Amino acid sequence: MSKEADNNQNPKETIVRFQDVSFEWGVNTPILDEVSFSIRRGSKLTLMGQNGAGKSTIFGLISGAHKPESGTINLVNGVSIATSLQVIPREELNLTVREFFEKSFRNKTSEKIYDIDPRIDDVLEVVNFKNHAKIHDEKIKTFSGGQQARLLLASALIQDPDLLLLDEPTNNLDKAGIAHLTNFLSNYKKTVVVISHDAEFLNAFTEGVLYLDVYTKKIEQYVGNYFNVVKDITARVERENMKNAQLQKEIQAKKDQANVFAHKGGRLRLVAKRMREKAEELEGDIVDVRKEDKAIRPFIIPVQSGLKGEIISISSFTTMKKGKLVKHKAQISLNKNTHLLLQGPNGIGKTTLLERLSSGHADGEEVTEGIRIGYYRQDFSTLNFEDTVYNSLAQAMVEGGERLNEEHMRSIAASFLITEEFIRTKIGDLSEGQKGLVAFARLVMQKPGLLILDEPTNHINFRHLPIIAEALDKYTGAMILVSHVAEFVKQIRIDEVLDLEK
Repeated sequence: MSKEADNNQNPKETIVRFQDVSFEWGVNTPILDEVSFSIRRGSKLTLMGQNGAGKSTIFGLISGAHKPESGTINLVNGVSIATSLQVIPREELNLTVREFFEKSFRNKTSEKIYDIDPRIDDVLEVVNFKNHAKIHDEKIKTFSGGQQARLLLASALIQDPDLLLLDEPTNNLDKAGIAHLTNFLSNYKKTVVVISHDAEFLNAFTEGVLYLDVYTKKIEQYVGNYFNVVKDITARVERENMKNAQLQKEIQAKKDQANVFAHKGGRLRLVAKRMREKAEELEGDIVDVRKEDKAIRPFIIPVQSGLKGEIISISSFTTMKKGKLVKHKAQISLNKNTHLLLQGPNGIGKTTLLERLSSGHADGEEVTEGIRIGYYRQDFSTLNFEDTVYNSLAQAMVEGGERLNEEHMRSIAASFLITEEFIRTKIGDLSEGQKGLVAFARLVMQKPGLLILDEPTNHINFRHLPIIAEALDKYTGAMILVSHVAEFVKQIRIDEVLDLEK
């Protein structure tokens, strides 16, 4: 990676330039193929692309965490970069909040930051982290997913970078958190590039799109907001299809004429030859239509057989309010084909309640004996990251009461875009979006009687979400759902709501 001279902070200057950059993961897994694009100072861009296309890899190339196979990445001299990752690395979950923020600076400088505590307080105020005054010595793992999302964002902001790279920053954030982040980015004066599948969030502040095409391994650069770009891409595909259809019609007409003239002999054979040559010329004009990102196939989550009566009951639960545990009484009973929506702001105890329920029996919550539980966790900790995708799916099939049927297993996997290319890959080496698709494939094979879903839209490509919502809407077991994405929840039948804040 090379550095270019700093041009006195010209607001329109190019601060990052990719020139014919290629990159591969391992052998025969190309991510980028001679990609070229640029990022101007002060711009606010979205980086789009299918799950597993390589968006996070591009962030790694910009920050210097990865090196290109070929081509050059030029940065303006002195440009500082900070990245807010999708999730806090597992090895950092045991750090205290202070150690976590100190590590952000250690990656940049060896000097000790003596005023770290007031800096932490200031930046946690910026990301709207509630009750942050006394958390400096608390371990990261004790916080909810939404609180961890705020800590991730704050760990990047505290560095005051020239270029801010945000990887799925709205994951786990509640409505208030997303609104606060949107307002912050709308008023942000420096350069920011965001990876997100939240269309409304992106459309509020972005002014251009870098689209990573999973088929060509190229970056397409567009001007305009998120919805404008999606509209432009759709219109382009329609134009290309219409043009090709007209060409195919002309080609067939020329070939039909050539066949007729060829059988008449004499000079007409020469005419037939010219017709065939013209058809070949027209075939050369057919364009490669831009392929759209694939969506997963429609699916159902089969329900455990023999379900009768009450599946789960909740007579009491606890919440966290102003740093104190508060116990509440309840009268909730879920039978077959009953869907419960669990609501409440970040940090109130939604994930804690789901974890207790998934254990099968806890004080105040009880799952009927013999009920099979399918649990989709927002951090994918129900998956063994050392397992291959193949082994994980095979295990789920056995858990669902079936003998291992490799052909059936691969068919389900393919419907979730789990191709032969990565079925032997370790879970831990997948992108977050691919882990999500593996988790859904496992639920199909497990055939649960009780389905527990904690933020199932996190990391998932927007094209998949209506299909997932339809599957959840049709699920006939008992279901408990946590999701801050209102548009997603609207598509799912909800029979009861438990609002932990009220």
